[in-house]
Order: sequence, then structure tokens, then C-alpha cells
Amino acid sequence: MTDQSFRFPRFFVTAPAPCPYIPGRTERKVFAELKGQDAGEMNEALGRIGFRRSQNVVYRPSCDTCQACVSVRVVAPRFTPSATQRKLLKRHADLEVNACQPWSTEEQWQLLRRYLTARHPVGGMAAMDAHDFADMVEQSPVDTVVVEYREPSVDGRPGRLVGCCLTDKQADGLSMIYSFYDPDLTSRKGLGSFIILDHITRAARAGMPYVYLGYWIEGCDRMAYKRSYQPVEALQHGVWRTLA
Repeated sequence: MTDQSFRFPRFFVTAPAPCPYIPGRTERKVFAELKGQDAGEMNEALGRIGFRRSQNVVYRPSCDTCQACVSVRVVAPRFTPSATQRKLLKRHADLEVNACQPWSTEEQWQLLRRYLTARHPVGGMAAMDAHDFADMVEQSPVDTVVVEYREPSVDGRPGRLVGCCLTDKQADGLSMIYSFYDPDLTSRKGLGSFIILDHITRAARAGMPYVYLGYWIEGCDRMAYKRSYQPVEALQHGVWRTLA
């Protein structure tokens, strides 16, 4: 099925709200519901023009006077890790990685709480409860997995869960919806970067061209890390271009 073989959904626009990334600015989003047999194809087509998925909704910034939010994706087959990234891959090579069905668990929820408390104590996700987390994981109309990163098994018992990523599997790659990890493990520094590196490695091995990382804002320290996975492409004026 091609991108043009289905009718796009009805779009809506949110009311203006304070921008969480650029002080003094407001943000608006355009969004639509994903539903029906075409949900997967629709999600992928909209993803290629800058939309992101959250549960059964896709959204994209639609601000009147600002276009700072830019979709970015790593070109997986052409990616070559830097010396620092190679060290991270080696440091965490013992982790056991499993792609699980999108069902939330108490273990995942507790890991997310520790992560949010340490890294994102304010903001929309800080107010999440266990039911919100279950909705985030389980309300997906597309091909979604929860990628778990665990320390080595002992006597057949699963090791400690140290990282997770909610990931959409698409025809053109992997879309990392949300990742989180144990922020307190001093022996596991760089887990967030390793999760991205692992997705890039797996996409390349599977012959998938891209790993979608969401939005990037030039000059925003919180998003600067996304430029370190070269080559990375940015959607600018409707065209994907390599971001130097």
C-alpha cells in the first residue's frame, strides 16, 4: 500500500501553551487520531513528513512564528560510531536485549519513575501514574514493541531491568517513541546513548535505512546529543537533508 492509497485523517490544532523548550514562546500542535486498518501505513506516511506518535494519536508542532522543532533521523547503514560510542557499545555489550510485546509491567513502571524523578522532575510526564504509563505502552494501533535492556541472567533468572524503549517498527526503520533507564547506576554510565546505538545497530543489521529520534532544536542543550549520531538527517522545508 502506498502513501497515497488511503485518505488522510481529520486534523485538529491544540490551543497555544507555554513552550517547554524555548522560554518566552508558546507552542501549538496539529494532531490526528490513528485508527482503522490503515493506521500503520498512515503512521509511517505522516512520520515521513514530521509527525510523531503518542498512543493512538500523531502530532506535529504547528507554531505561528516558530519552526525551531525539526524532525531528525539517523541513516543507520552509513553510521560509524565514534571512539566514545565504541567504548559505550563495549561497556554495555553484556546487557541482554529483548523486544517484548507492548504490555506494561510493574518493573518497567518503577524504572520509569526513578528516571523521571532524577532527570525530568517537572513537566507533563512527571505527573504520570501507573495507568497513564499503561496507556502509553499499550494503546498503540501500530507495530510496537518494548525493548528491554537487562543485566545478565543468573541461574536462569532474568537480570535487573536497567533500560527500556518503546519503539515502533516501520517499513523504513525504527521510531524511538520514548526511552528511559536507571539513572543511578554508576557502573552503567551512558545507558541512554547505548540504547540509541543499539537501535541503530539493529536497524542496520535488519537492512532498515533509518532510526527516527523525534525532534531536535538547534541551540537546545537538552537535544544536542541527537547530532552525535552521524549521519543524521533533518526534515527542513519538507525535504530530508543531512545535518552537518
